[in-house]
Amino acid sequence: MSVDITTAKLNLERNGFLDLEIDPSLDLFDEIAKLKKEKKAVLLAHYYQEPDIQDVADYIGDSLGLAQQAEKTDADIIVFAGVHFMAETAKILNPAKKVLLPDLNAGCSLSDSCPPPLFKAFKEKHPDHIVISYINCSAGIKALSDIICTSSNAKQIVESLPKDQKIIFAPDKNLGAYINKTTGRNMVLWNGACMVHEIFSLEKITKLKERHPEAKMIAHPECEEAVLQIADFIGSTTQLLKYTQQSGFNSFIVATEAGILHQMQLSSPDKIFIPAPPDNACACNDCPHMKLNTLEKLYLCLKYEQPEILMDEELRIQAKKPITKMLEMSRELGII
Repeated sequence: MSVDITTAKLNLERNGFLDLEIDPSLDLFDEIAKLKKEKKAVLLAHYYQEPDIQDVADYIGDSLGLAQQAEKTDADIIVFAGVHFMAETAKILNPAKKVLLPDLNAGCSLSDSCPPPLFKAFKEKHPDHIVISYINCSAGIKALSDIICTSSNAKQIVESLPKDQKIIFAPDKNLGAYINKTTGRNMVLWNGACMVHEIFSLEKITKLKERHPEAKMIAHPECEEAVLQIADFIGSTTQLLKYTQQSGFNSFIVATEAGILHQMQLSSPDKIFIPAPPDNACACNDCPHMKLNTLEKLYLCLKYEQPEILMDEELRIQAKKPITKMLEMSRELGII
């Protein structure tokens, strides 16, 4: 089907990519590479994206690495293969650049668990506390925060603050509880969680460990405490990847979103990676929001420069302050 650019953009605004067809003879990897060069676009992808998208990305990383890349890019267009709050972060840092997200419906259960009006009321009950918010939150929550953190830098940021500093941590209660435990703090926690990391089955993982006693169990700190207690190593997505690369062990049970296994296998092809099973009939744990992005949607997104992330300027300015604070603190603390 031949569609002119104007009609295509109208279809995208009304219906997403549902009305557009792609010539099946196209080599999408080649076409995406051409479009990136032609439009001076950079493709940032999260580790949880499908393997094809990771393979065409200019940079693959976790939330901290992606924010750092978004801050320093000189590209005219940023295509964010991730979820909505990640693309929002790129727009917050780059108001003059066009920021695209292949599927606007790619949301986040953790971000959704913390509505800004409710959090504002919660914050007002603790007027003597500062707010540290995990980057997996909406621009509205970022605007209500003093410092943003990621799972890569949360512990160091909290430890860099005076011990008597009262803190609200949002939105992930599991990450907040883990930071409280490892730092000895008593942060007030918002009751939010990630559906992907909360659904791991302790019973199934325990049985998996019995079948693979040689395997090291590694977990993301968004997992529930019971899962973290049986882990041999706990870390952010990037930290988990580095552990598998640098460790002398050859077999790992991985308790985070299964997309990271692609990079683990690429970097350590002789090692064995077993996805930790969720509490359902699936063998591995995929984020349904992350997996809404596809290679086809990515191609159309680049071709028609839609859907675009737009933001109220006052909100953007307020949301940028705690992100800038995080990036400055990360540099000062030597967190790369």
